[in-house]
Amino acid sequence: MLTVSTLYTQMDETLFKKLADVRLLVCDVDGVFSDGRIYLGNDGEELKAFHTRDGYGVKALAKQGISVAVITGRRSHIVHDRMQALNVAHIIQGEENKSQALAALCNTFSLSPEQIAAMGDDMPDTGMFQHAGVKIAVRDAHPQVRQQANWITSLAGGMGAVREVCDTLLQAQGKLDGILGASV
Repeated sequence: MLTVSTLYTQMDETLFKKLADVRLLVCDVDGVFSDGRIYLGNDGEELKAFHTRDGYGVKALAKQGISVAVITGRRSHIVHDRMQALNVAHIIQGEENKSQALAALCNTFSLSPEQIAAMGDDMPDTGMFQHAGVKIAVRDAHPQVRQQANWITSLAGGMGAVREVCDTLLQAQGKLDGILGASV
């Protein structure tokens, strides 16, 4: 098996070449952009932590013409505000059937599975894998998700895994040098 050196790890050359065709990265939120924990205050306030490096990666993708979407089963103002601040093109919340939601996005934008990378951490996210040419699990994903993925990140959810994917997509498309040092 031939491999390619990415910024983070060695990757199968065939998988790396597939990344050159990706035009849409679709992610779950809890467990991917965050570490999956939800903090609840005494007054019902909900808090989540997002990694700033993930935000930089998402903005870098957009600058290079790769769209980002999130599909999450929960509804949260925090998620909406964070994703809007990152200029995420499509924010789909409260969606339990992630397969159906991604299929609708594919139809709307005439995207083939080869143009889509889907990233998740738990079983509901595998519905997105049906429509994605690249199936990504974060390092600490549920074992069944890891089994279905063709890429497991070296970083955990909420700990820069999204940035790892963004950087590797840009590297595969020959666009990584265009964002280094850029303010996004």
